[in-house]
Amino acid sequence: MKDVVMDSVDLGEIMFSLCYLPTAGRMTLTVIKCRNLKAMDITGSSDPYVKVSLICDGRRLKKRKTTTKRSTLNPVYNEAIIFDIPPENVEQVSLSITVMDYDRVGHNEVIGVCYTGPDAQGLGRDHWTEMLAYPRKPITHWHSLGEWPGRAASFESQGSCPSPKPPSTP
Repeated sequence: MKDVVMDSVDLGEIMFSLCYLPTAGRMTLTVIKCRNLKAMDITGSSDPYVKVSLICDGRRLKKRKTTTKRSTLNPVYNEAIIFDIPPENVEQVSLSITVMDYDRVGHNEVIGVCYTGPDAQGLGRDHWTEMLAYPRKPITHWHSLGEWPGRAASFESQGSCPSPKPPSTP
């Protein structure tokens, strides 16, 4: 989970806020907006939506997603995603935030991903720590998107654009 490649390609950024209410055991992640997303469609644009997964011990417990914004590389969402996380579990979970490109035909593609939680790196961990230090207060940061670790494998398995095979010699 921590092996997200951050420096190779510019995939864009996402702004979200985290807010934890310890008494209610409720975490709110508000997806605010994205900017400079990588174009995924032949039109030079994307149809982005954001998928947020609650992860514990490498297993996805819950997932939620935003609405899809059509033909934009700078979508504005302002959508709250709520997870119930008891205070005794808040140190064992993390969030995977994946920006996806919706495709009517074929598979939806990953534009980029970032993580936040106690086992994330850099800003992902700092954002989480700040959220816990200031309960009931929304903490907002921009996060750079990194490559999804499974990206190469997913392209191979899609088969939507197979590489031409050389003619077999008899």
